[in-house]
Amino acid sequence: MAGTTTAWSNWAGNQRSVATAILRPTTVEDTAEAVLDAAGAGERIRVVGSGHSFTPIALSDGRRMELSALDTGVRVDRDARLVTVPAGMTLRALNALLAGHGLAMPNLGDIDAQTIAGAISTGTHGTGAAYGCLSTFVEALTLVTGTGEVLHCSAGEHPDIFAAARVGLGALGVLVEVTLRCVDAFTLRAHERPAPLDEVLGDLSGLIGRHDHVEFYWFPYTNRVQLKTNDRVPADDRPLPRWRGWLDDDFLANTVFAGACRLGRAVPTLVPTISAVSARALTERTYTGRSDTVFCTPRRVRFVEMEYGIPRAALPQALAELRRLVDRLPFKVLFPVEVRFTAADDIWLSHGYGRDSAYLAVHQYVGMPYEPYFRAFEEVAAGLGGRPHWGKMHYRDAASLATVYPKFADFQDLRARLDPGRVLTNPHLDHILGP
Repeated sequence: MAGTTTAWSNWAGNQRSVATAILRPTTVEDTAEAVLDAAGAGERIRVVGSGHSFTPIALSDGRRMELSALDTGVRVDRDARLVTVPAGMTLRALNALLAGHGLAMPNLGDIDAQTIAGAISTGTHGTGAAYGCLSTFVEALTLVTGTGEVLHCSAGEHPDIFAAARVGLGALGVLVEVTLRCVDAFTLRAHERPAPLDEVLGDLSGLIGRHDHVEFYWFPYTNRVQLKTNDRVPADDRPLPRWRGWLDDDFLANTVFAGACRLGRAVPTLVPTISAVSARALTERTYTGRSDTVFCTPRRVRFVEMEYGIPRAALPQALAELRRLVDRLPFKVLFPVEVRFTAADDIWLSHGYGRDSAYLAVHQYVGMPYEPYFRAFEEVAAGLGGRPHWGKMHYRDAASLATVYPKFADFQDLRARLDPGRVLTNPHLDHILGP
């Protein structure tokens, strides 16, 4: 089960660690044994997925556990639309599995490289005012606690643990198996077009009401956005030509954009011009496709990111303040700001707990300064009751976070019960949840 000790870094390259041992369990029993062994040796374990979190949440100063070899089997109940899979499976593999059975996830984010465990543990979400984060699609889960106990949790079995562990940050146990509530496979009609920011904000409630999924990207130093809407349609009758997909998603959105970012990093005075040209270069397009192929797009340009969920009504104020602070920064911002929407849910540490949310994600190209930008944006978002995405960079601590999560103390109590020896922790978790 143990592997060669190696260094680890996340996708963005901003988090790195070296573990004392690498654990690759193949069964639930292996996982429980590894937790008990670490506890007996006085060591700690952190589970890593695909490395798509920007925070130190997966860093291990003890043993690192990888779940890619964990095989709990796959069970598909087509009639009930329930699928049970190993928690270490990637979303990309899950989407392919579901498609083969005529099923699909009800909603997805724009990246499919994450493991299922990593995605739900950090509250990964897509956009859609009627949809919560991906964790809201979890029907049941199996958890190996910090004491080595194996718990099967659902709304009817250990409901308090189920309410917490669906966004558990890896602090309550090792997720080994997940049952997901799916829907029949469906086709999306995507419509993408440039638009003035003021026009989009003026019709925001109408856009959200008319479309299943709405998001937009604001280009700094401009009044322009790229607006994207996705809607369910009965037929895949307008597939995107292969050449157009390559041109827009590979060449323009990755190759050309990467070149523009390198130029902007080298000559910062050109950034406002680059942003304006980028806003105009993306033209309108409409196409249909299998849901997951529309939701998910390639991301090869490296960046760091902070994302905040705020009450939906606060979005215009947040954007107005964000625009002002970007203009005042002593350096330039190369990446657009992404805006998405989710529905309220009842998961204890979900960013959407108890309220409909708007999400603002701020990015900066690798190698560019970002901390003053992120801290200034965090001050704006926190002042509006914002909750930071657990997988994106932020500077909050347990005392600060307790003020925006009504069930925060309940989560802390549950953590103390399920992992009393703090086997499944690291300095970052102790900072955001309390030691």
